[in-house]
Amino acid sequence: MGKKKRWTMLLCFCLFVIFTAAGTVRNQEFAAEAVTGYYDGLMESFFPSYRNKSQPVYGTVLSRMIGIYREEVNPLLQYSSDYRKTTGEDLVSGEYYYFEDDEDRDNSVEEVAEGTKKFNLKNWEKPAYLRKYIYQIDSTTMVTNSEINGKELLGMDLSLSKSDSPQVLIYHTHGSEQYKDSRPGSKSDTVIGVGDELTRELKERGVSVIHDRKVYDMRNGKEERSKAYDYAANAIEKYLKKYPGIQVIIDLHRDGVNENTHLVTTQNGKKMAQIMFFNGVSRTASNGNLFYLKNPNKKTNLAFSLQLQAEAMKKYPGFTRKIYIKGYRYNLHYRGRSLLVEVGAQNNTVKQAKASMSLLAELLNNVLY
Repeated sequence: MGKKKRWTMLLCFCLFVIFTAAGTVRNQEFAAEAVTGYYDGLMESFFPSYRNKSQPVYGTVLSRMIGIYREEVNPLLQYSSDYRKTTGEDLVSGEYYYFEDDEDRDNSVEEVAEGTKKFNLKNWEKPAYLRKYIYQIDSTTMVTNSEINGKELLGMDLSLSKSDSPQVLIYHTHGSEQYKDSRPGSKSDTVIGVGDELTRELKERGVSVIHDRKVYDMRNGKEERSKAYDYAANAIEKYLKKYPGIQVIIDLHRDGVNENTHLVTTQNGKKMAQIMFFNGVSRTASNGNLFYLKNPNKKTNLAFSLQLQAEAMKKYPGFTRKIYIKGYRYNLHYRGRSLLVEVGAQNNTVKQAKASMSLLAELLNNVLY
């Protein structure tokens, strides 16, 4: 290796050390992410360039390093500075990392009145239409038009063939959530009881289901929502290891809204709680892509919720609210057909919430089978 090339390698290494140390020395978690990103980038960019004698090594390597720094390390460091009052442990497993549900976030949600919008495929292929009528994008989040390309998402094949082995996992990150007439201490009156009803409805349609009835947002009798997604993730991984045939994962929640917001719809002559599909896109408006929260199944997640929303609009307009999109991933990365569903809110009755499961089961069956 020539002297010039040795100096180039030394320069690149020094720049790497300086950039990494300057921005991440105060936080080991972020340092690890930065080091990993630089290592992967250098291994990918330097060696192919070294073998290709037709282009200078230093130009390719330096350009790639700068690109990695801007696209991956800088947003990571910015995230650290935005939340510098928290500890590294908080950012990894606490409420900042998962961006817990906002109990009052529906102040500005514009509900689609029952029967006011009929399904029109051409309209649903337009991102502008989806932004206005179908999605509610959180103010902290940025979504690109390419991500909500209705034609692509609605055209994705999500169909399955029914099997005797478990294909659907239902669980509850916030299993302690109750309704206005829930009886204290009664699991069947919480979202877990709503999950029992969805399980029954799906099994009646010949779908093989596992329902995890554990509560993940309570520890030693006290509410502990900040780590609920961690606890639930451990359980999901165990289920997937035991039942690798699981292709659909559903996290049932109950929303929190202002008391003057009533999420009730009449379908098939019954009063039901409106439901809302919820997506996480691993990106915030201020910090860009969250590379430490990668979700290789994000596009399929978005396709799954949009296809269910479209099916609902065709058959039961007013049953679903706008699809809510927020910046984190909410354990939706384990399977493409992962779904987070908010079933009604704190001012719905248990009966209304359970009644809506017949339609949700029908929508799932129509999209998947």
